[in-house]
Amino acid sequence: MLLSQIKGPGDLKSCSIEELTPLAAEIRQFLIEKLSVTGGHLASNLGVVELTMALHYCYNSPQDKFIFDVGHQAYVHKILTGRMDRFDTLRKQNGLCGFVKRCESDHDVWEAGHSSTSLSAAMGMALARDLKGEHHKVVAIIGDGALTGGMAFEALNHIGHEKKDLMVILNDNEMSIAPNVGAMHNYLTKIRSDRNYLRAKDEVEQLLKKIPAIGGKLAKTAERVKDSLKYLMVSGVLFEELGFKYLGPVDGHDLPGLIDSFNQANNVSGPVLVHVLTTKGKGYTPAEEDSYKWHGITPYKIESGQVLKAVGNPMYTDVFGQTLIELAEQDERIVAVTPAMPGGSGLVKFAQRFPERMIDVGIAEQHAATMCAALAMEGMKPVFAVYSTFMQRAYDQIVHDICRHNANVMFAIDRAGFVGADGETHQGVFDIAFLRHIPNIVLMMPKDENELRHMMKTALDYNDGPIAYRYPRVNVPGVPMDEKLVPIPIGSWEMLREGEGPVIMAVGPMIQVAEEAVETLKREGIQATVVNARFLKPLDEGMLLSLAQSGSKMIVLEEASQAGSLGSAVLEFYADHGLSGLDISLMGVPDRFIEHGSIKEQLQEVGLTADAVVREVQQFRSGQQFAFGKKVKPS
Repeated sequence: MLLSQIKGPGDLKSCSIEELTPLAAEIRQFLIEKLSVTGGHLASNLGVVELTMALHYCYNSPQDKFIFDVGHQAYVHKILTGRMDRFDTLRKQNGLCGFVKRCESDHDVWEAGHSSTSLSAAMGMALARDLKGEHHKVVAIIGDGALTGGMAFEALNHIGHEKKDLMVILNDNEMSIAPNVGAMHNYLTKIRSDRNYLRAKDEVEQLLKKIPAIGGKLAKTAERVKDSLKYLMVSGVLFEELGFKYLGPVDGHDLPGLIDSFNQANNVSGPVLVHVLTTKGKGYTPAEEDSYKWHGITPYKIESGQVLKAVGNPMYTDVFGQTLIELAEQDERIVAVTPAMPGGSGLVKFAQRFPERMIDVGIAEQHAATMCAALAMEGMKPVFAVYSTFMQRAYDQIVHDICRHNANVMFAIDRAGFVGADGETHQGVFDIAFLRHIPNIVLMMPKDENELRHMMKTALDYNDGPIAYRYPRVNVPGVPMDEKLVPIPIGSWEMLREGEGPVIMAVGPMIQVAEEAVETLKREGIQATVVNARFLKPLDEGMLLSLAQSGSKMIVLEEASQAGSLGSAVLEFYADHGLSGLDISLMGVPDRFIEHGSIKEQLQEVGLTADAVVREVQQFRSGQQFAFGKKVKPS
């Protein structure tokens, strides 16, 4: 077994090229076996085995910088850099991260959970290298899906202008998470399908070299003929016009060919782009046949490919997708918009039912947001279905093009709150804070799937500007569903329990946490009030004033950043109304990034549990007071 002997990149370099092919097979088998237990990003990593091996064979990490776009295709990189023995902990709390992680290894020089950042990072590292007078290589590895992101085009433009020495590897597997869309995808398809290009180009170049030196003018004409061949034969002319030397397409599973291509690239001065063709899921039939399903996978049976999923209620995403179909059948103005996440956002069935009203823009959240604004201005009802963490990428467009125009865009914000194994780059805990302070927007979150359906109806009937409903990455509670959907009065909260003890204002899944805590408190003789603070903006001012007059102690419970979210809004409201001396405790996500693990572990880590709520109430009873969320000593 060669793999057991690989403790670092130096061990790989000691292998002969003939030994690399069986080693690639061992790496694939290792990934298939380990991920069948832990789950993770299987298909993308199976596709880059030879590519990653060739990089470490030809270059010297960490002196040479490998920058993986997104990073969920870096498992092979982790194996080759000494982390193979930790793969049982992959994506578990305190275990290996599912993405590149700088604190894990010196070989991890850039980390990202969002796409299209690698080229900008590579440019920054190349600039720093040259300013410091250093001479190492800078290599960015970006997929064809990530190349559709706006940042990638901006970086290509700048790199080509500056002519810095760096290499871009375009890992072209025709997929991001979902199948790629757009003009760049179509362009790469033309290159991919033109197998005769390189042979024809070489033949003409040889012919030109044989032309006698019969004058400068004719020689220049001949050079222009050679250049024109690029256009005639559909090569990587786009990249060459941007200032890159284009090499490829190269078979991404041919190790000797990859090594030769990288050696060629080393002889190029200035930026070079190596176009590598790979198969997502390579070497495992189920993943090759359905690389979308196997992009990010839960534990599975290796022999059959059967995914081992716990039996339970559907996800909030499923309820959203089905309800949107029902609403679209009633209102032909509804248009669903997704940035390359039709499956993850629950829109596959919608696309099948209304293909003309389903728009996948690719990895382009900024474009999606502004496009939605224009759709709304023209009388349509766009639904921007987006993960909370990815919506961050469109912040300026939300402010400038949607909210400033008061455009009637509906936001379906998925993965709101903790997301589990994907960790800190994907936690959806910031959107309340960065949305609620923008003028014109309405922001709400349901306590269960039935309320989500009514909120979707509320959003559809609302015509006064942008409106958002956010929902978590968990299974729904399984409550009975109302057949008729009715809008909820904007800004209205719901009193779920009324007692004489403390008031717990909660939102979303924290309602269930509050209810569990109240049952424990009841056994101690404490009758607490539970409020479903379902509108995060506007607040229910009448209920807030009534609660203040009651003199009850209050807890604001939310699975969101404590800074700037619902708790902050409540404190601001009371301050604006001159109401001081209230005992208010904020329970939210502290001012730090929460790493990967299960959602349950993440909630326990930050103290968003029923036991923590009970302890908070007990502190109230012991005489410890809170003034606007900060502990103070009793006077």
